[in-house]
Amino acid sequence: MAEAHSAVAFSFSITHEGWDVNFDREVLHLVWQSGIRSWKKRFFRFKNNIKTGVYPASLHSLWLTAALVTAIHFVGYKVPFDLVGKVAPYLPGSSITAHLAGSFLVAVLLWLFVIYSIRYTLKLLLMYKGWMYEARGKGSSISSVTKFWLAAVKLLSGWSTPMLYSFQGSLPRLPLPSVEDTIQRYLRSVRPLLDDENYARMERHANEFKDGIGVKLQRYLLLKSWWSTNYVSDWWEEYVYLRGRSPLMVNSNFYGIDALLMHPSKIQASRAATIIHSCLQYRRLIERQELEPILVQGLVPLCSWQYERIFNTTRIPGIETDKLVHVQDSKHIVVYHKGRYYKVLIYYKNRILQPCEIERQMQEILDDTSTPCAGEEKLAALTAGERTTWARTRADHFSKGVNRFSLDTIEKAAFVVTLDSIPYEFDPAHPEKLDNYGRILLHGKGHDRWFDKSFTLCIGSNGRIGFNAEHSWADAAVMSHLWEFVISEETVNIEYGEDGRTIGTPEFCPAPVRLQWDMSPKCLEAIENSYLVAEKLLNDVELRIYMHNAYGKGFMKLCRVSPDAYIQMALQLAYYRDAGKFSLTYEASMTRLFREGRTETVRPCTIESAAWVKSMEDKSATVEQRYKLLAAATARHQLGYQDAMCGKGIDRHLFCLYVVSKYLEVDSPFLKEVLSEPWRLSTSQTPHGQTSRLDLKKYPNCISAGGGFGPVADDGYGVSYIIAGEDFLFFHISSKISSPETNSARFAVAIETALSDMKNLFTEYKKLQQHKNGSA
Repeated sequence: MAEAHSAVAFSFSITHEGWDVNFDREVLHLVWQSGIRSWKKRFFRFKNNIKTGVYPASLHSLWLTAALVTAIHFVGYKVPFDLVGKVAPYLPGSSITAHLAGSFLVAVLLWLFVIYSIRYTLKLLLMYKGWMYEARGKGSSISSVTKFWLAAVKLLSGWSTPMLYSFQGSLPRLPLPSVEDTIQRYLRSVRPLLDDENYARMERHANEFKDGIGVKLQRYLLLKSWWSTNYVSDWWEEYVYLRGRSPLMVNSNFYGIDALLMHPSKIQASRAATIIHSCLQYRRLIERQELEPILVQGLVPLCSWQYERIFNTTRIPGIETDKLVHVQDSKHIVVYHKGRYYKVLIYYKNRILQPCEIERQMQEILDDTSTPCAGEEKLAALTAGERTTWARTRADHFSKGVNRFSLDTIEKAAFVVTLDSIPYEFDPAHPEKLDNYGRILLHGKGHDRWFDKSFTLCIGSNGRIGFNAEHSWADAAVMSHLWEFVISEETVNIEYGEDGRTIGTPEFCPAPVRLQWDMSPKCLEAIENSYLVAEKLLNDVELRIYMHNAYGKGFMKLCRVSPDAYIQMALQLAYYRDAGKFSLTYEASMTRLFREGRTETVRPCTIESAAWVKSMEDKSATVEQRYKLLAAATARHQLGYQDAMCGKGIDRHLFCLYVVSKYLEVDSPFLKEVLSEPWRLSTSQTPHGQTSRLDLKKYPNCISAGGGFGPVADDGYGVSYIIAGEDFLFFHISSKISSPETNSARFAVAIETALSDMKNLFTEYKKLQQHKNGSA
């Protein structure tokens, strides 16, 4: 294993005999190639920005417009208002030259006018959200207004193939709801959670806020909504994520798991090389803006802003607030194995290293027998502990010398890779192995993931994979898009040899370079203290990953119910049976139909869902009564989800009003109480099907088991779920061991029972209807 060494590219010395120049041709060549690559990237970035700036037109249409205007003018016809004739006298040169220049100038102006008229028309069209509320599927009809809207959007956006950021300028701003509407929605959402006395008190506080200070706060927020691109996103990122001082591990970071039904290679170095290569290909697609934007219903674009920071991004700790640092380019990754950090180059002659070349580097790291430096093994515990402690330690011990250089290498890496020394196991007969798999990815040992990095790739000793991702830079849907690409790329385009190794002959294999550290006793003490904090936190996490294979989305669609609404109702029933009461429930939905949109909260615990849950526990309730109540509950949930996606949510608006009140130093008992309410059931669905590259009918096993996150409340559950194809559901259930109210294994059983009872309800209702029809 090659240790770190210094290479001098250029030096000169002056002696009594004269002056002497020394240079290393190879190193200077690498520097030259790096510069060329950097300038090429800048040029293509500039070119792509122009392309996206004029979408849906192409640059070819400019030259066509110029030729057309010039031809019309010289034939003798006057371009509208004789603009060429009016401009030509003011241009230098001969008469013909001036008229040619005038024709081109007028063509550019006309072209820009038409293009930006189309872009703003498309923006106005995308403000329409009526299509969200109309039924879709077989036997459904849409309104004439929506039909006209569909035709218009298709006409204005279908001229050329869109790039990743093509629609950014056409996306509308997130609308600001009225205080009155938000208050009404809020009061309705808490009605099933409060008794009559507490509801009357909350209603009184809400009305006082609406008619009092809420008017002033709304004015300031309205001004921000006009001035900023998105009135929520910057404050959400800063106050919810970056100002949080508690550990990122478990509390904020989330994880993702491999496609469990396939295992293409059991060789750790080979699988690591393939996945690293796929990630780098994805990064190149983003840099070139060649990644296809996500279109809802194949037509309505989602905001792609969050993709900018998926690579080359690190969260830097601060005393009061952290900051996200993103570098434009990174030519290396950092690999952690058995307590040691390595810098690994990923480019050669302006190309990404091939999987076989990366595999050789990974194997060198695995074969290295050197020991970690003092403090190196548990160094990443600093990123797992309290943020203020990490910020002070960073300033005191990592601001100069070799420590600063090595830390800079990690923070400027494209991403971090951990080669674990333990297998990631999955065995349906032993579900505890899958639970352990999830724990390894969620927190590991508390010191073997760089929790500040945008994401850490984790590779088990048996070739299974996963990731741990920091949350502030983007939402889980963006990371799951990358994960879906990686798994599909491996399935469709990557081949392994019969021995499980990557295929190909290495052309260039730069040796990995060990990072060096010089830790003082005080630094070692800080690392150990952070590790103790992390260890206490991870030992208090109970994680249960439940694989439901009795039925999946296929049955739910036969019931003509939204799969998400179906599962949320199952969670409501399971929680009521587990806790004996209803609780404030959080479900994340996206607002990426708007520019720079992130998430909004859906509140699945509604008046309708509570009525249905109570009917399921009421032995006197009939099948027909339960079915009708469930239909009403799922319809209400679907409406709440649609409202959230369309900017008519509750919680982000109230959150921003609260931030304004803090800036104005105004106290609001209503806002204070609303934002202090605990989310004892926090849920999220992991999306899939975000890339068109993969046909799940052809590759049914190529679907991730999703991922999960830690509990939001100390006495609550964190539940992430993924609808894996037609026949599988995965639930990732987390809770605190120290809480006597919660138990993840018990809650998994409650979910299983709830899903079984719901299937029985639909089956019995269908039989009842068939019997009625037969009798008729």
